[in-house]
Amino acid sequence: MTSSAPQSGMSATGKLILTGLFMLLLTFSSEALAKPSELLLGIEPEHNIFTQMENYRKLAGYLTSKVGIPVRLTVMSRYGQVLQRFKSLHLDGALLNSYTATLAIDAMGMEPVVRPVNLAGEAQSQGVIFTRHDSGIKQVSDMRGKSFAFVDPATTEGYLFPMAYLRRNGITSPRSYLGQTFFTGSHASAISAVLDGRADLGAAKNEAFSRQIAKDPYIAKDLVIITRSEPLPPTTLFLKNDLAPELKQKITNALLAMVESGEGREILRSIQAQRFIRTGRSEYDIVRKMATEAGLNRERIATQ
Repeated sequence: MTSSAPQSGMSATGKLILTGLFMLLLTFSSEALAKPSELLLGIEPEHNIFTQMENYRKLAGYLTSKVGIPVRLTVMSRYGQVLQRFKSLHLDGALLNSYTATLAIDAMGMEPVVRPVNLAGEAQSQGVIFTRHDSGIKQVSDMRGKSFAFVDPATTEGYLFPMAYLRRNGITSPRSYLGQTFFTGSHASAISAVLDGRADLGAAKNEAFSRQIAKDPYIAKDLVIITRSEPLPPTTLFLKNDLAPELKQKITNALLAMVESGEGREILRSIQAQRFIRTGRSEYDIVRKMATEAGLNRERIATQ
């Protein structure tokens, strides 16, 4: 007498139901990835944060209308800690200076999307070291024992460049060579610190320096630039990796097309830009080289 083998496995109906549920789950996951409920972008403080936020809110409103998702801004209160803040604030992207941008690229694999061309037609930044006209400081040998106002440890123009500059000129321990040093927290504040005599020397972005002179032409009579850095990437928009490619492309296209409309051009002028252009990772090689020259530990600064 023969016995039949026990039936094992799932019935055809069960398999069909399971397949349907799996496809439905994939559809929901894809839609959630492609279209989040809002986009949260971080901004680093460069000058008057209230003016800066007001101007960038106009840009956020423009993106909201073009992308179809609410775009919200939040201030990253310090230049450093970019890695931690991306996680703790659940950011979808940020406008990053070239120093924190290299951290975002190297540690998080983030992609630079677009960078601005400023009102002078330049698509790069420069660091400047400056002093008062009457200080008598003209070269590195005059800087011994002088006070220096930096911006923040995680800024290229406001800290990395002056440290690299001093080391290039034979000063192996810049902080020991200088007198009192301190961080002001913004480029405009570093300029003010030298203007009002709290520091003999300062470093900042050339654009911030020019902006202050445009507001008060007498500053050009009070301050003199000692040296400038090589061209550097300006503040650039970065987006996180797990945004859907379609959404990234929609954001990129909206920003690139701003120059084509009157509304877009007006908003661009409010953030001191002519237009946006595409950018890439290779733009940041100069920052890594400068960090090496300055003898700074980028990872340590990122956690300060």
